[in-house]
Amino acid sequence: MTEKAITGVYELVTQAHANIQQNYSDIDPIVSVNTQMRKRGVPADAMTIDCLKTGKRILLIFHDDQPDVVSYQFCFKDKDPHDEFESITLEQVTAQQLYDWMAFNFSKPN
Repeated sequence: MTEKAITGVYELVTQAHANIQQNYSDIDPIVSVNTQMRKRGVPADAMTIDCLKTGKRILLIFHDDQPDVVSYQFCFKDKDPHDEFESITLEQVTAQQLYDWMAFNFSKPN
């Protein structure tokens, strides 16, 4: 289920990314999927949305044991994430929600 969730969210991020580029010429997010947690025995995958200009990151975690929930955190690319994450149901993750997160988080100064 995690792979399906990541694929679905990735498609939404792609839509949000296109809209961000139209409206914010200085924001060019970079999206990646990371399976390193799984290699360390944690049954989860991560997706990062990074802004190179600000060094900010949106971190999304997809846990195998919570297939309908996405944990997320606004953090920095060069710092370890905090221990506490917010949660949102998978059905609440929309292209507009991701756009809003990117616009809010990446357009304001550090």
